[in-house]
Amino acid sequence: MIEKNENVKDKRVQRLIHPDSTARQITLQDSRYYQRKEGLYYPSVTTVLSYFPKDKFFETWLKEVGTNADIIMRRAGEEGTQVHTAVEAYLKGEEVHWLNEWGTTKYSLKVWQMILKFVEFWETYKPTLVESEVHIFSDELMIAGTADLIVEIEGELWLLDIKTSNAIHDTFDLQLACYATGWNECFDRPIDRMGILWLKAMTRGESKKADKMQGKGWEIKETTEPLEENKRIFKHLYEIFKIKHPELKPHTEILPTSIKLKG
Repeated sequence: MIEKNENVKDKRVQRLIHPDSTARQITLQDSRYYQRKEGLYYPSVTTVLSYFPKDKFFETWLKEVGTNADIIMRRAGEEGTQVHTAVEAYLKGEEVHWLNEWGTTKYSLKVWQMILKFVEFWETYKPTLVESEVHIFSDELMIAGTADLIVEIEGELWLLDIKTSNAIHDTFDLQLACYATGWNECFDRPIDRMGILWLKAMTRGESKKADKMQGKGWEIKETTEPLEENKRIFKHLYEIFKIKHPELKPHTEILPTSIKLKG
């Protein structure tokens, strides 16, 4: 269960695996939901946002790649996970290596380049880390999720979401709005600014604008729409989600922890 001012770091244990008293079976809980309290579940922000209509460019892309779409999207998801995992380790003070002890690469060139872009951002602007991978909830929006980064830059509290996608999507601003609302409900200091740390930008280097944070191949895309407007759009989307999921609770699967041939 997620409580105010509580950051559960190991979401795999808290969200997915619940052993019974005898440890003879485990219950696998649908990871698209977070438990707010006993009997009350909130869907993840990204689960609700998956109901946002796709644009014509996405439909064209699906036609072009055909049956390879699932493979491409799965690979992109794996790349994003690798970047996020490496960034979290870096922020904990761990040394992140491209090569393993046998001299072979742990990441593709593309993934390693994105990791280095994050390092360039961090070393250039020297933010103060407040939280990373922090679980939040919003009782107003009835959602929960995991925010990538909460940092302080020049006295302002920033909410940053790391993206490794090829393009910036409309849902990103809605996602940030949900996380900001959740953070403001869960913690005492409110978010001042929020944006996407895009690690596949087409930027060529540092911006000439003093308030624009960017480098070669990365940039901060700050949200420009008012928070309340993005919340309003999200609430409409949530109504569509609830039509398909009126009970708002996860599916669970119970599995034994041992097996033995009978007879």
